Amino acid sequence: MPVNPELLGREFPPTPPYLVGREKVREFARAVFADAPEHHDPEAAAALGYADVVAPPTFAMVIQDLTMQQLLAEPDSGIVLERTIHAKQSFRWTRPIVAGDEVTGRMTVTGVRAMGAGAMVTSETEILDAEGDHIVTATSVLLIGGEE
Repeated sequence: MPVNPELLGREFPPTPPYLVGREKVREFARAVFADAPEHHDPEAAAALGYADVVAPPTFAMVIQDLTMQQLLAEPDSGIVLERTIHAKQSFRWTRPIVAGDEVTGRMTVTGVRAMGAGAMVTSETEILDAEGDHIVTATSVLLIGGEE
């Protein structure tokens, strides 16, 4: 089945709240070699004006992944994971994610473009804090290959 062009404009419900933990931030920082002190040491983060350790910028992918799972679970999407490449990623920040934040993500499919037998699917995930304030918009582009 080819990618469903009716995905364009589809909005998904908000993810369950995700409580950002200090150790998760530290683990992620180690995994991506983000060794700046504010990612590991609460005192270093406090010296910069933050309530706790600051997540590296790409930590937003942890929340965006929850929204991507919603898209991939859509029975009519036509997206087959085995034929999918994560081709591009970008972020528009209002503020960093900090340990102690309780965040949710909400995805909208903003682009579906046929490319030969496959397609390019663009999505935006708005990540908000518990008060509903914007933290970051994460934009992903997936390339989905056509059937063999």
